Amino acid sequence: MNGPVVHNSPAPASWRIALPHAASAVPVARALVRTALAEVEQSADCDTAELLTAELVANAVEHTTGEAPIELVVELLPTGCQVEVHDPDPAPPLDLTRPVLEAPDPWQEHGRGLLLIRTLSSSCGHRPTESGKAVWFRLPVVPAQRRRSE
Repeated sequence: MNGPVVHNSPAPASWRIALPHAASAVPVARALVRTALAEVEQSADCDTAELLTAELVANAVEHTTGEAPIELVVELLPTGCQVEVHDPDPAPPLDLTRPVLEAPDPWQEHGRGLLLIRTLSSSCGHRPTESGKAVWFRLPVVPAQRRRSE
């Protein structure tokens, strides 16, 4: 794949992008989310959206096999935003919607991504797709005075 392919949907508040099945997809996904949220006056917190998007894309790259692209979908809603990451593996993420029974091991480098998504998003989940699954989160609109100035 020579680079990301961007498909703008008919509605100006939705973006889809095919990303390579590689770690290089993470910064591209972060940049797309920041750009999408910067285009609207009332939006969700960009920093949180970038962090959670990076976690979803990194998980999709790390926990799925093959070279099929990963798809990022960013949808701006009147109440905030929804970000979905589509990957080719139909298996659901194990700890996304289950309650946390114990804290992650502080000595482990992994194991906090889904906890961050559950904790920082207003809602999250997963659903099957024709080619695998979509894992998603939603963030509410943050008043302009509370957003970081750029």
